[in-house]
Amino acid sequence: MDEIISREPELLAREQGLLPGTHRFSHQAMATVFGIFCAHEDRSYAAQAARAAFDLVDRIETELTRHRPSSDISRINRLEPGRSARVGSWALECLLLARRFYQETGGAFDVSLGSGLESVEPDPAGSAVAVRAPGVRLDLGGIGKGYALDRAAELLEEWEVTRALLHAGFSSVLALEAPPGRAGWPVTISLPGAESARVIERFQVRRAAWGASGIRKKDHILDPRTRTPVAERAAAWASGGLEALAAVAAAAGIAASPCAAADALSTAFMIMAPDEIAGFCRRHPGVEARILERADAPQLRRFGS
Repeated sequence: MDEIISREPELLAREQGLLPGTHRFSHQAMATVFGIFCAHEDRSYAAQAARAAFDLVDRIETELTRHRPSSDISRINRLEPGRSARVGSWALECLLLARRFYQETGGAFDVSLGSGLESVEPDPAGSAVAVRAPGVRLDLGGIGKGYALDRAAELLEEWEVTRALLHAGFSSVLALEAPPGRAGWPVTISLPGAESARVIERFQVRRAAWGASGIRKKDHILDPRTRTPVAERAAAWASGGLEALAAVAAAAGIAASPCAAADALSTAFMIMAPDEIAGFCRRHPGVEARILERADAPQLRRFGS
C-alpha cells in the first residue's frame, strides 16, 4: 500500500503545529511510520498516551506479521491440512474480517492471494484457526495497519485524547474529533508515483477513516482471482464515516474496525470493476470510493454518497 493519502507529511505537520496545543508523535512499525497528531493541553500526558498506543501497535504486529516465525500468522502458514493452532484475539479478528471482505468483494480482497482463504477456518469459540487444504499462505498486509490504527484509536479515547488523527504511512488514516476551532484534520489525495506529490483533492475530516492503494512499483498489486498484476488502475481510495465503515466490519462480528475496513476496501477497489464498486457502495451507504485509472490523467471516478 503506497503513500498516496498525503504524500506531504512535513507540510501536514507544519499546518497542524501552528494550532495551539497540537502535538505530533511518530513510531516505526509494520514496515512504515505510524503517526499521531493530537490536540491536548498537556503535551506530556499526550506523549504518554501516544507511547501507549504505539506499544499496542508493536504488540499487534508480533501476532500479525508473517516475517517472524513465532507469530500467529507464521504458525498458521506452517499448518498441515487438518491441523489447527491457537491464536490471539488480534489475529483471529483480522482473519474474521478478512473472510468477510473476501465474501463482500467477490474475492477481490484475499489475504491468501489466491492460495485458498476458503480453506482457512477461524474458530472464535476455541480461539483457534484450522487449515483444511495444503499450500495456504496468509499475508495481512492489506488489513493489519488499519486494524492496528483502530485499536490504537480506542486506546487514545480511553486516555481521553479524543481530538486526534492517526496514520500508518499516510496511506491509512483515522480521524477522531477535530482540533479546537477547526472543522477537521487536513488530508490530501496525491498522485501515486510522482517524484513530488501532486495534490488532487484536499479535505477537512473528522470521525472518518481512509484507506489508499496504488501502483508505484511494477507488479505491486496482484488480482488474487487471476494471480496476475493489476495494470489498468493507478490508485484507489476507500473512505467513510467511522460509523458507516464500522457497520461493514461489524457484519463479521467485529466491532469498531472502520480503518481495517477502509484498508481492505481500498485494495479491493484497485481490482473490482466500476459496476462492482458502485454496487458495493449502494449496499453500504456512507462508504465512498475513488479510483484513478491513469496517473498521467488525474481524473477521479467517485462512487457512493
